[in-house]
Amino acid sequence: MVSTIDDTKRTAIGMKLADMKALQELLISNEQKFINECGDAEICDRIRDMLEDDRKNMGVLDTVIVQYGVKSEPKQTVTKMIAEAQKLMEGSELTLFEKVSQHELLKHKQTMTGLLVHKCAQVVGADVEAAITPLNTVNFENRAHQEQLKGILEILGTRELTGKDPDQGIWARVQDAVAAFTGVAGSVVSRTKEDMNIQEIIRMDHTKVNTLFAQIQGTDDPQKIQEYFGQIYKDLSAHSEAEEEVVYPAVSAYYAKTDDLYREQAEMKQMLEQMKSISPSSPNFKEQVKQLMDAVMHHVRQEESEMFAKINDNFSEQQQEQMATAFKTAKSKVQDKMAASTK
Repeated sequence: MVSTIDDTKRTAIGMKLADMKALQELLISNEQKFINECGDAEICDRIRDMLEDDRKNMGVLDTVIVQYGVKSEPKQTVTKMIAEAQKLMEGSELTLFEKVSQHELLKHKQTMTGLLVHKCAQVVGADVEAAITPLNTVNFENRAHQEQLKGILEILGTRELTGKDPDQGIWARVQDAVAAFTGVAGSVVSRTKEDMNIQEIIRMDHTKVNTLFAQIQGTDDPQKIQEYFGQIYKDLSAHSEAEEEVVYPAVSAYYAKTDDLYREQAEMKQMLEQMKSISPSSPNFKEQVKQLMDAVMHHVRQEESEMFAKINDNFSEQQQEQMATAFKTAKSKVQDKMAASTK
């Protein structure tokens, strides 16, 4: 049953996210080159700020892709476009103005792809919206970068065509545009730290699976039930393996009930495997989903009310962020294996 879950719309979103990650790598590479080529201190500072944002946003994209849980490769045409753009950026055919102009177009493509993923998530399901929530910050920051790049292009273009500096009121206008856009975006653009900690990452998983259960309970369409259960199967499988590899061994010295968590997850895995072979149109399938949901929610409450307290008491914020990174890496490996097994 689960092998059929990757329907076209979810796979298409997964591919768009893979496209964004590949393009993000190019954006970072471009900005590193611009800093080396540009002799203007103020322009270099602004590009350096963009580079810092884009490096941070690469981590956000990795988080979104892992939370989304449907792995894909970039579209071949996107991979080809990136290779061609990279060749131009590394060569001497284009002036710096022309290179930054191409970069602005790439940034626009990244912005529009991110906004498209957001809109598609609204159509496909609440669980997808929950998974891609951090992408909103990336989208807004990319839009702000476009305003900055417009100002840089005006300066570089004027110098290239006339040999003279333009009206420096450009920067004030750009800053006004960015400030206005930030005002519209509201709190979405405010991120006080670069990395999520392990509690935040696990809570995101819990929120998503709870949303998926609610979606199953809210429909009688066997195709939708199959779609949602298939995602539950993959998400819980990756989540449990990552917790058992990274989190539980770390907290076991401080939390006496860690063995209970291992046991509960073993029972949930057994339930998932049993349900995997049952048709979603079966009369008792939803009842089994309800039993699974009850087991998962009991497990969630224990982790969030008891295990999280032990993590707070015994691990620094930096250690919790490092644990989150290891957790995402472990989840990603499980997701890669599941994706490979369906090819």
